[in-house]
Amino acid sequence: MTDQKPDSDGASVTPFLAALAIIVLVVIVIGVMSWANSDEDALHEGVVRAALGQNDALQRLDYEDFRTYTCAQQAGTEAEVLARQRESVAEKGARYVGNVLEVKVDGDTATANVVYYFDNDKDAMIDTPTEFVLEDGSWRVCSATS
Repeated sequence: MTDQKPDSDGASVTPFLAALAIIVLVVIVIGVMSWANSDEDALHEGVVRAALGQNDALQRLDYEDFRTYTCAQQAGTEAEVLARQRESVAEKGARYVGNVLEVKVDGDTATANVVYYFDNDKDAMIDTPTEFVLEDGSWRVCSATS
């Protein structure tokens, strides 16, 4: 009599295949959710970029760049905008964006709370409700600047 061993050690591949199927399903769900949210994230990112870009342009006294991030009705004239900016810096120091919160997009308009602080008092955060519009394919700040 010969001693024959069975072809299987009793382990089944079923648990492995079930785990693999669950992992693949989770990856697919994450991918679909990410894809579905990508448009909304891009809109929010555009609003944030407009707030940061406008503030940066003001700090550099670059009126042309300021106009890039500002809606037409709020762009003012170069002399007015740069004079206001120089006065603000003389009084409060440079202005920085601390955060852009509560971005809400509704078609071609959006709102957000832009949190600013000034160089002369970095602890005093100023929440500023800000309006944005979509002009020429780009988000632009459409609230008066401080």
